[in-house]
Amino acid sequence: MKSRHITASVTCAALLVLAAACGDGREPEPASSGPTHPVPSASPPGTPAAPTTGEASTPAPSTAVPSATPSPSSTADTDVRDTLRRGDTGDRVRALQQRLDRLGYWVGETDGTFGLLTEQAVYALQKAAGLRPDGVVGAKTRAALDDGRRPDARSTGGHLAEVDLDRQLLLIVDDGEVTRIFNTSTGTFERYTHQGETYLADTPRGRWTVDWQVDGWRDGPLGRLYRPKYFQEQGIAIHGYTSVPPYPASHGCVRVTLPAMDWLWTQDVLPRKTPVWVY
Repeated sequence: MKSRHITASVTCAALLVLAAACGDGREPEPASSGPTHPVPSASPPGTPAAPTTGEASTPAPSTAVPSATPSPSSTADTDVRDTLRRGDTGDRVRALQQRLDRLGYWVGETDGTFGLLTEQAVYALQKAAGLRPDGVVGAKTRAALDDGRRPDARSTGGHLAEVDLDRQLLLIVDDGEVTRIFNTSTGTFERYTHQGETYLADTPRGRWTVDWQVDGWRDGPLGRLYRPKYFQEQGIAIHGYTSVPPYPASHGCVRVTLPAMDWLWTQDVLPRKTPVWVY
């Protein structure tokens, strides 16, 4: 890995190309807080450098990745007699959606169709309950629903977002109470190279603030972000993306589905100056 002590001209060039990046594994992004490799800075509001996003080339986290769900003792549901899964429809699905919504898991519309957003909400429930997130509602997931399993907030006051890296959850919190819960996918914590430099695909832990945002797609040489809300100086954002698996898959940003990002904007859930805690 190259030393941080590179020339000023190389550093400036890297920042112009890689600022605010959260790129695809096919088109890598820098996002690192480590002390031993180059760290690109975020673009300030109004600068033309475009942030990026995307899915890492590795379909699942490696052993070095902070666990997407912390190696639970419980396993996925295996009883198929009464399961619900993506593609199912009807009153049982609607009842599932209504229960998830009451618990705070964002499902979009409760329309009786088990689609992408219901699957995302089931992922989040399973993570909160310590189950393997497979998106299938079987006996163990139903028990978690019946028990009202929800993640706890770490903050005790104010309105903020919390990003739980171990469980890969995005929480919206008001005065210490979790009001909305989303499945998310953050940095893989794997090293990759871009233009001869080595970077670490991490989502930096800490207490940050939403500093600037873009209402629309933001295009750049490394990829795209949908309606990003930037909260960290390396260009890390909460943003929409077309793929949000239940494990770390980005190069640093905090992904949610496109409809979830639309909802966050429409409801003005993450205005500028909103605190963001990453832990």
